[in-house]
Amino acid sequence: MSQSPIELKGSSFTLSVVHLHHTDPDTVRRALKEKVSQAPAFLKNAPVVVNVSSLSREVNWRLMQQAIVATGLHIVGISGCKDEQLKRMIALSGLPVLNEGKEQKKNAEAAALPVPVAPTELPSTKPRIISTPVRSGQQIYAKNSDLIVTNSVSAGAELIADGNIHIYGMMRGRALAGASGDKNCQIFCTSLSAELELVSIAGNYWIMDQIPAEFLGKASRLCLKDGVLTIQTLN
Repeated sequence: MSQSPIELKGSSFTLSVVHLHHTDPDTVRRALKEKVSQAPAFLKNAPVVVNVSSLSREVNWRLMQQAIVATGLHIVGISGCKDEQLKRMIALSGLPVLNEGKEQKKNAEAAALPVPVAPTELPSTKPRIISTPVRSGQQIYAKNSDLIVTNSVSAGAELIADGNIHIYGMMRGRALAGASGDKNCQIFCTSLSAELELVSIAGNYWIMDQIPAEFLGKASRLCLKDGVLTIQTLN
């Protein structure tokens, strides 16, 4: 019997979720453009799920879709749609409407990309230092500098830095160093948790399942070696 030309298999991917909190397409486009400019190595041409739970049928979905695509993001699905008329408009645009189960919803919230949110910028000549716990849903961005966190980072939190990232506490959530594309940046952490969701350096990333189990709970350093993300024990 000849082999089938296709094969369907289940898999899982880490996707950012854009939560829309505004009905004006231009406002959303500007906010997303700013987000992409903050971390181009991670967000440029990135696939995203768009959560529309805050929108109603009054939104001009055609213009909203065009505004999101204009920023370079690629919409792979729509979630959180409660209005039947809006759901029909989205379906007619050719986009799939996703149903989130409990686990899917948890993962989506952990990877949430709120819009609009403007980061607080500190002088780029000094590292940004965070001494308080970083809670779920928080995003900390260090523009043109290193980011130092002297406390724990919760699941669902996100650390972004154009430079290196140092975490002197239990690291969960996501950490994205070299967000502007600097491949020499590194991530230093005193304790990697099994709840770590994603680490990235200059757009090269690992999700939780890709991190070797022997490094969990250990002090570790992540860097790029010959363009490949690597990890080693931090002595």
